Formats: sequence, structure tokens, C-alpha cells
Amino acid sequence: MNFFIEEFGNTKVLRLRDERLDSMVAPDLKAQLLVLFNTKESSILLDLSNVQHVDSSGLGSLLFGLRQARELDRKFAVCGVQKRVKSLIQIAHLTDVIPMFGTDKEAMEKLKSD
Repeated sequence: MNFFIEEFGNTKVLRLRDERLDSMVAPDLKAQLLVLFNTKESSILLDLSNVQHVDSSGLGSLLFGLRQARELDRKFAVCGVQKRVKSLIQIAHLTDVIPMFGTDKEAMEKLKSD
């Protein structure tokens, strides 16, 4: 998995560089989310700006992040969701479950205020 992490206050932004979030990348994403959730109390924002394709494993990794956040009483959101990826999330009826934002700035403002 190709990614980098930025920290803004209590929010860690995990920026995926891969164009695909599929069965090859999803296990690594889950592992990285566990590491981030176990480091210190913080919100996690997953930037999907570069991701052009997501499969069921990728969707599962997003739900995994959401579940971990809820169990630890933290916040988890995604931003930069491309049209094709957003369409798949809508087809899976997950738009009401996974907090999605257009930009990282918009997401961080919302994560701070909640």
C-alpha cells in the first residue's frame, strides 16, 4: 500500500496514493488503521483523492475503520471520494453510514466541531 500520513492537531490524515482500494490493498489499510487508532486519541481522516476503483474488500476496510472508531469512541471519515467510487458506495447503501466530505479541510472542520 502506498500512502503517507499527516497530522493536524488531533486528526491524522491517511492519504492513499494507490488508484485501487481492492483485495490487494485492503488488508494493509486495515492494519494501518489499527496502528493509527492504537497510537493516541485522535480522529482519522482517510483521503481517497487518488483512488479510482474500490471493490468489496475496499468497502470492507472502510467499514472496518468506522467500526474501530466507534469502539474506541473516536471519529473516522473519508474525503476526496471520486465520482466512480462514490457511486459504488451509494450502490452499497453506505452513504448514510460512512461520513464523506469533499475536501480534507471540510472534513477536519466537521471532525473538530463534533
